[in-house]
Amino acid sequence: MKHAFAPILIGVALMLVGQVAHAACYADYKARKDNPLQLHYGVAQVQGACTKATATAQLRPRLAAAGWQLLTVVSVFDESGLPSRQGAAGGFFLRF
Repeated sequence: MKHAFAPILIGVALMLVGQVAHAACYADYKARKDNPLQLHYGVAQVQGACTKATATAQLRPRLAAAGWQLLTVVSVFDESGLPSRQGAAGGFFLRF
């Protein structure tokens, strides 16, 4: 009887792992542009591991393509952190 439930439990576990792996990740960051000096705070979505290192690696080229230099990744967070940061990010909310 115990063995009959094993495939079901394995299937449920795999579905849960898949959902966790696809959880949305976001980073808030600070960037600058020279001549004239401009600073901005923004929020961007990050793919893959939800770490500052991953966010830095992804944001640096995205920002550079628009003439911005990444200064720092402030933090990484899930979608529950979006509403509290939207106002501060303004036009740079999910732009890059």
